[in-house]
This record gives sequence, C-alpha cells and structure tokens, in this order.
Amino acid sequence: MAIADFTDWMDENSGPEIVWYVKRLAANDTLATRAHQAGPYIRKEFLFDVFPALNRPEETNPRVRFQLRIDSHSDVREAHAIWYNNRLRGGTRDEARITNLGGSQSALLDPESTGAIAVFAFHRGPVGEASHCNVWVCDYDTEEDVVEERVGPVEPGQPVVWSVDESELPETAPRSRDSCWLTTDEIPPEWLVRFPSGAEIVRRTVNLSTLEGMSADIRLLKRRACEFEIFRSVEEAVELPVIRAGFNTVDEFIVRAQSILQRRKARSGRSLELHTREIFLEENLRERQDFQHQPESEAGHRPDFLFPSEAAYKNQQYPDGWLRMLAVKTTCKDRWRQILNEAHRIERKHLLTLQEGVSERQFKEMVDAQVQLVVPAPLIKRYPKSVRPHLQTLESFIADVRLLHTL
Repeated sequence: MAIADFTDWMDENSGPEIVWYVKRLAANDTLATRAHQAGPYIRKEFLFDVFPALNRPEETNPRVRFQLRIDSHSDVREAHAIWYNNRLRGGTRDEARITNLGGSQSALLDPESTGAIAVFAFHRGPVGEASHCNVWVCDYDTEEDVVEERVGPVEPGQPVVWSVDESELPETAPRSRDSCWLTTDEIPPEWLVRFPSGAEIVRRTVNLSTLEGMSADIRLLKRRACEFEIFRSVEEAVELPVIRAGFNTVDEFIVRAQSILQRRKARSGRSLELHTREIFLEENLRERQDFQHQPESEAGHRPDFLFPSEAAYKNQQYPDGWLRMLAVKTTCKDRWRQILNEAHRIERKHLLTLQEGVSERQFKEMVDAQVQLVVPAPLIKRYPKSVRPHLQTLESFIADVRLLHTL
C-alpha cells in the first residue's frame, strides 16, 4: 500500500475527539508465543479512560464490545475490551486486552506482526466514551518512520498516548523519590541552556544508578528506564516554560515541536549502544583493546561494536575465529538484515535487541543468515518457547568475549 494512503489515514483519524494508543506488538500480543493471551495488551488505565464502563471491579472479567476496523488490512470486527481482574479475588491476573479478533488471520494476532508498530485510534463520542477504533498495523519501515515522525520514538514496552490537541508522552512510572526523575534544582544549570547529549545523560544515569551486584542484563534494562526518566525531566524543565509562554505563529510552534520530536528520536537511536558501551567498561573490557565502539570494518561500514578492535579486524594475520561483532538495535523486526554486510570477516553476527519477541519464521531466517540474537535475560520469556533455548543473554555474550582473551 502506498505511503500516501497511510498519511491520509493518519490525517483522517486525527482530531479533537480522537486519541491514539501506539505500541510495538510483543510476542505476547500476537500469537507468536502460542500463549493464548487472546489479544493485544493495553494499559488498563487507558482503557478505563476510553471505556469507562469497563471499570467494574465488582464484576469478574468485565468487557465492553466495540467496532474495531483494521484499515491497513481491510478487516472489521466486533472486538471486546476485557479487564481480566481475578487478582481481586485471589487469582493472578490484573490486565486489560483487546480480544475477539478472529485468530491468526487478524493482522494484530499474526505472529509476523511481532515487533511492528500498531496505531489504535479511538474515536470518542459526545460523552467521552469511545464509539469505535480504527487501527493501522505497520508492515514496512517507512510506515513506522512516518508514525515516529508524528508521535516520537515508539520503543518496546513503552506505549505512546497521543492526540492532536495534546501530545502526551509515553507512560512512565510515578515520580517517586526513588525514581530517576530530576527536579529543576537537581538538573545541571548548563543543561537548561544547552540540552545535554545522549552520552552526558547516560553518564549521569550510571552515576545515579550504579546497581552494584546486578547482572549486566538487569543493569542494562534498569538503566534504560532510568535514563528515560532523566531525559523526560530535563525535557520538561527546558520545554514546558516555552510551551506555556505560547507562540506567535503556527510556524514557530511547528518548528519547536519538530525539534522536540527529532531530539527524542536521536536519543532513542543511540541510547542502547551507549548503555551497552558503559556495561562493557564496567565489566572490565578495555576500549580499543578488548572492544571498539563504532569502528570501521570495511569502507562505508561501521558496526556498533567489534571485538577486540578495528586494528585486529584489519590485520589479515589475526584469526577470523577470534573476531566478534555486536550490532545493537532496539527493535529488529525488519532492520536486522542491515547488519549482514557490516563485517565480512565475521560469519556469525551477534545482534542485541530489546524487541519483545519474534515469530518462529523470522527467527529461522535469522539463524539461516548466521545472526545470533542477544536478548536481556528478563525479556527471554517473551519469546516463543521453541526460540528461547537459542537466545543468548548479554551476560553470556560478555563471558564469551572474555574467553577470546585466553585463546
């Protein structure tokens, strides 16, 4: 489908009474894990807002029926919003999902949609309750780029709530003192004049969240969450006064909004690799001796990490079997193929990702292409059972790199 069709869809499904819920579909949303979760997970607080009638704690698993139109795939259903609430009665579940989607023939449940961005556009009626929902499941990177140009980065496990009147930020944890949210007094004064670089925020994150004794996998995930809070707190301190002061022209507003979105995309694009570099250093891997960040492998190709170094890679006397490459991509649904030509001497490429699952078919394609997925340990349970034994944790990857030093 032409990208113009999607941009037209976004315009048609934007307005004062329409609110978007944008997320990357996890394996537990689709049927990739065969876990029979029945449909995409949606934060229950959001569903309570668009479907107030769903908030009936006195009833077991209350539901609301509504029309759901998956316009990207010409599919119309009477869907159900269900609050699974048996935890209130001694059970274990307290979550909300959208169900009754018709099985794997639905684009929302298709295992191949795992990792894709899905845009849920809820149309509110006169009293605020949603009357129906239009959905677009992105099939192509170009469609995902268009979404993120409008709402900012959409990362695994971090849904974005957005409306044309008030672009809301991704939902985050409450701002308690044990969080990483910085008050204005805690923000370095120079950051309020010149927005800090991603590397500066990551360094502040490491200082604020040492997490001694925790595995590399746990540190990586916790620090990513901490860094996002720091970023958000600085963004609010810098941008909120400007927004409250208002704008003289629409063009001024658009320029400022685009600047904010571009900054968020830039932060999202580099965050994971910067945190990974810090982890390597904490694990006593020496930069340019044990690993190198953003080296040149061949002309025009710069993998995220080479082990042990660019010099070793370009030394034809250095054994191929002692070389490793690690690419870092927050999501890898279609982008994993980009790494295949990044280091010709290294047949087996390692790819670190935070994506919450892949389909079995896509995983087989990766295996056939000699790509080894590296996934933080807490996320492995979100992959299909058949895939989990073949995943490598970051902790395990670091141990393997250390073994290279003994060869």
